[in-house]
Amino acid sequence: MGKTISATEAARHFSDLLNRVGFRGERYTIARGGKAIAHLTPVTSPVTRRLGELPDLLKKLPSLGKDAVPFAREVFRGIRKAPGLPKKAPWA
Repeated sequence: MGKTISATEAARHFSDLLNRVGFRGERYTIARGGKAIAHLTPVTSPVTRRLGELPDLLKKLPSLGKDAVPFAREVFRGIRKAPGLPKKAPWA
C-alpha cells in the first residue's frame, strides 16, 4: 500500500498529503511507533488518459458547425490583440 510515513510527518504535511492523494492517486500508510495505524487513500481512482486516446476524445466534442470559422477568427484576433508579458516580472 504505497509509502509508509510517520503520524508526525503526516500531521506536519497533511495538506500536501491530501493533494497527493486526491490529485495524484497516491496511497499512504500512517504509522505510529513503527506500527501501521491508518491508510490514506483516494476515494476514487484518478482519471488517466493516454495521448493515443486524444483523437477519439476530440471526435466526441460537439461540432460548432457553421460557427466554427467565425469562432476561430475571433479567437486568433483576441490572441493577436492580447498584451504581451512584461519584460521583467513585477514580483522579481
